[in-house]
Amino acid sequence: MSRKPYGGSRFGSNQRKRQGGERIDFSRFINKAVITEEVDHFVAEHRFQDFDIDQQLKRAISARGFNDPTPIQDRTIPHILRGSDLVGIANTGTGKTAAFLIPLINKVRIQTQNIVLIIVPTRELAIQIDQELKNLTGGMKIFSACCVGGMNIRPQIQALRYRHNFIIGTPGRLKDLIARKMIHLSDIRTVVLDEADRMLDMGFIGDMRFVMAGMPKERQTLFFAATFSSEVEKVIKEFLRDPVRISVKTRDTSKNVDQDVVRIGRDQVKIEVLHDLLNQKELSKVLIFGRTKHGVEKLSKVLIQRGFQAESIHGNKNHAKRQKALSLFKTDRIKILVATDVAARGIDIADVSHVINYDLPETYDDYIHRIGRTGRGDKKGKALTFVG
Repeated sequence: MSRKPYGGSRFGSNQRKRQGGERIDFSRFINKAVITEEVDHFVAEHRFQDFDIDQQLKRAISARGFNDPTPIQDRTIPHILRGSDLVGIANTGTGKTAAFLIPLINKVRIQTQNIVLIIVPTRELAIQIDQELKNLTGGMKIFSACCVGGMNIRPQIQALRYRHNFIIGTPGRLKDLIARKMIHLSDIRTVVLDEADRMLDMGFIGDMRFVMAGMPKERQTLFFAATFSSEVEKVIKEFLRDPVRISVKTRDTSKNVDQDVVRIGRDQVKIEVLHDLLNQKELSKVLIFGRTKHGVEKLSKVLIQRGFQAESIHGNKNHAKRQKALSLFKTDRIKILVATDVAARGIDIADVSHVINYDLPETYDDYIHRIGRTGRGDKKGKALTFVG
């Protein structure tokens, strides 16, 4: 049976209220990426070599292939180097991690007793930041402790007993380690709240308050997020002092992401429409989002049975299995990764050609975070959302 997979404007009612979620206008899932011959490029005010940072760090940045800062890096690094509290709002995939790591690595190079605490919503993001820190600090004798839930706590305690300049962790595990007196908040003078909006969405505000309440009042606090809301503003006022505010978001979603809907007609079976889409050559590396852990696992097994190279990532999988699935996807040993929203924030996977919302997101913010996995940097991507 022939199908017209892309729905365009032919999806009937333009709104649907997800059970337990907000009412979302389907037309917001359609946004054609504008591709022109001449593109206005951001012109950085600085080069990395211009920043007042350690020469060894400059060499490490150059070795990573970084020459010109991204907009969020260009605008925030000078303020962080001056010790200001800062709020950074930028689209996902714009280099927020290096925006705070570079000046903070420089800070601990100068102030060797300084300990930096980085709080993030997910273990995958914590591990990713820890790896990027290691990539930038080879040979500098800068050490870190990565403290996340879902993993054996003993190696994390061991890391905290030895010299460390950075603690990178998730709120629940950090709270546990603080209660065990393995982390002494009085020793910390710098804290980063990364993907802070997502931490609020995930219900971590209580744990965040517990950690922040134990911090010295004289500290530098950095707050990074991809979206802004009244709840985010309340947290900023609670945790930061007269912060510099930097926003390089020009729109809700990346201009590099071509967005459309896939209309599922009454005579169509959803999995069959997905099957036909995945057989198209242009869908070379696909991240599919489902709503529930059970549904994601079931869908990945169905796709494998149909001959697709697929894996799943969700909260019921242990850390080792989640990391294995991510590794297979990152290294192109599988073509398809099926995920819950746990993978929607902070996971940096290169060259994702398509994001498919097999199940509707709970909120429009969740949609933004999902599709931010494609069209990263200066590359183009496509997002398709199943409706009907």
